[in-house]
Amino acid sequence: MTATTEYEQTVEGFGTVRVERIDPDRDATLIHGWVANERARFWGMKDTTVEQVRDVYAHLDSLDTHHGFLVRLDGEPVALFQTYEPEADRVSECYEVRPGDLGVHILLAPSDAPRPGFTAGLLTALTAYALTGRSRLVAEPDAANEKAIARLVRAGFELGPEVVLPEVDLPEVFIPEKKARLAFLTR
Repeated sequence: MTATTEYEQTVEGFGTVRVERIDPDRDATLIHGWVANERARFWGMKDTTVEQVRDVYAHLDSLDTHHGFLVRLDGEPVALFQTYEPEADRVSECYEVRPGDLGVHILLAPSDAPRPGFTAGLLTALTAYALTGRSRLVAEPDAANEKAIARLVRAGFELGPEVVLPEVDLPEVFIPEKKARLAFLTR
């Protein structure tokens, strides 16, 4: 494991998944290539520049409550994973946060060669990591992102209500209002 590795798990028949902290300077160009892609429109960063992506992840890295990770499969970057304390996030205005809750976001890298079982294998490792010391995961994909919602259900998440996440407008970050579907995975 490298100094930035937070978690590593070998999933039988899938490969070794490594979760490492995002280095905003090193990873901004790679992440920009993913978030600026049309398929990532629900991530909300489609029109950003590389510098803006670097700034977003530098800001995220400065927080104690929100964390960004690059996910590698057998050494190759394959996903972006974010965790956050729901009570320190706008989602707390939309549901009753319980002790032990952890919010999660995942963005899969674009691929020219889709692999059957890829998302399931990846989620096996990521949920194991995220549930370490936690009792429940909370996801809030865009309500129109039917693929993400279906993936979460297949991974064992139970759907909650559709909610409207309020706009966040701070000097260091702007996040527009979003209609989302809550989903929960209990240990």
